[in-house]
Amino acid sequence: MNDRPMLEGGTLRLRTHSIHVENRELISITGVKDVGSFNENEVILMTDGGGLTLEGEGLHITKLNLDEGQIIVEGQLIAFEYDEAPQQRPGFFSRMFR
Repeated sequence: MNDRPMLEGGTLRLRTHSIHVENRELISITGVKDVGSFNENEVILMTDGGGLTLEGEGLHITKLNLDEGQIIVEGQLIAFEYDEAPQQRPGFFSRMFR
């Protein structure tokens, strides 16, 4: 996982994306940009590492701080899955020299 510089509030800071799971009941995630949707069985997030879906039972968000990019979800975690990585747009030279 690479740290990427991000410009926030006029200052440059490094953000990382990480997931920490304790006993499949407490999920702490950093590098969260947005929460797409959530219910007791699914939480859909946009992270610095791409789209992320948490699946489980009795899921609820106990902490959310998008300014710091942190979320804590409690409940029985069954699975988590990343969306496919977004395709990078070809660079100028790769388009020129096809």
